[in-house]
Amino acid sequence: MQEIEKPRTFLDRFLDFIEKAGNKLPDPAMLFFFLMLLTWVFSALLSPIDFGAVDPRTGADLRVQNLLTGPQMAAFLANMTQVFINFPPLGVVLLAMLGVGVAEHSGFINAGLKFLLGITPNMLLTPILVLVAIVSHTAADAGYVLVIPLGGVIFYAAGRHPLAGIAAAFAGVSGGFSANFIPSSIDPLIQSFTQSAARIVDPEILLNPLNNIFFTAFSSIVVILVVWYLTDRVIEPRLNRNVTVDDNLEDIPTMDRLSKKEQQSFWIAFFTMFVLLVLLVLWAIPNDSALRDPEGEITSFGAPLMKSIVPLIFIIFWIPGVVYGFISGTYKSLKDMVASMSKAMGSMAYYIVMAFFCALFIDAFGKSNIGALTALKGANFLQALDLPAQITIVGIVILTAFVNLLVGSASAKWALISPIFVPMLMQLGISPDLTQAAYRVGDSVSNIITPLLPYFPLIVVFCQKYVKSTGIGTLVSIMLPYSLVLLVTWTLFLLLYWTIGIPLGLQATYEYVMGG
Repeated sequence: MQEIEKPRTFLDRFLDFIEKAGNKLPDPAMLFFFLMLLTWVFSALLSPIDFGAVDPRTGADLRVQNLLTGPQMAAFLANMTQVFINFPPLGVVLLAMLGVGVAEHSGFINAGLKFLLGITPNMLLTPILVLVAIVSHTAADAGYVLVIPLGGVIFYAAGRHPLAGIAAAFAGVSGGFSANFIPSSIDPLIQSFTQSAARIVDPEILLNPLNNIFFTAFSSIVVILVVWYLTDRVIEPRLNRNVTVDDNLEDIPTMDRLSKKEQQSFWIAFFTMFVLLVLLVLWAIPNDSALRDPEGEITSFGAPLMKSIVPLIFIIFWIPGVVYGFISGTYKSLKDMVASMSKAMGSMAYYIVMAFFCALFIDAFGKSNIGALTALKGANFLQALDLPAQITIVGIVILTAFVNLLVGSASAKWALISPIFVPMLMQLGISPDLTQAAYRVGDSVSNIITPLLPYFPLIVVFCQKYVKSTGIGTLVSIMLPYSLVLLVTWTLFLLLYWTIGIPLGLQATYEYVMGG
């Protein structure tokens, strides 16, 4: 009997439109180039206009910078090399992939995935992947270069659509950026801007760096449940209908049983990794450890440990990968190991091209001040509406999510708009802790649909490993449901959390009493 095709829903038609429209755009690398040219043009058109905005960070007038002047073009040419090599994700991705490439091509990761899939029920594969993605926030940007590509590998090895695995991991790493059970370096960074803004009203106020830790921990549960449901019930069924995985994929793990030699090699390599982690922990524990900052903190941005996350990823995967390769017989000599590293870099060739144009565009957009001006004007508009506190909190979430499409840096956005929102809500009796929580929700949910996210081109490359035709439109159409549903559910969760009165974090409050 012929199967009756299910009628296409409005969501299917809408996402198909987004995908087709997005994929009709130029190649991602050229798209960033054309966006840079548009930024130059708009900077020249808008620079004569006085928008009456004052940069709260400097107190100076905030105007659009004309990038088409002689000095600016000369600076563009002079700084092009530095802009490219200093592009934040570039070194992170390439160094991490050198180590991960050895672990992958030696067979160590393949063996580990087979073991993991053997003990993990298929129905729990998605939530466990999202949980790992959320916890990866603790290790700076490790989730982008480690967890997201493994999401595709894990799903493919389990007989599921690999792009669904990449999407679930991407949603956990980036869409749930402010959700975590474990404190990370982003907590004190955001708190420092909140406290500075709060001192405009109360010069003596002190905020705990972990003033949102309980909220972000409970938010992790919300993110896991939302991403789990969307992946299994919406995203993967649509991918199975519309996106066919390429044939003859290379270097993708299969579900064959491990031989006795592979099992022995895996456990020896895994024990090697465990020993490396134990040694790292023992090194970090003492209060005077060289891995801590001068104040003894281990999770601050200035701590050597936080600055060493990517080199540590390289070492912790490279050494066990080499051990596995030689014991299993995959490697016969060091030349084989070097060949693995070369192969890993070869797969990054297209990403490097995209990264070049992406770096130039993001640098130009930042220097133009167009994004900063948009953020500031949006904040002033929301302030002028003089809405009730609850509606203003929702407005902060929505505005932040929109501005996040243009200004990717969490700290840069908050440095701009916190001096407006935090004092404004303090005068309405709303604490800086709650205002910060609202900002962190909005700062997360739209990460996964903006090509201005520095790692966005990398995710496209990960998808192209399985479906070569993947473009920016494909990825945006996959991630858009996550973004919209997280925006609604996470905002409602914040309002419910506030209504119940569960503590936001350490020494955090919901109310602020003027002069209190």
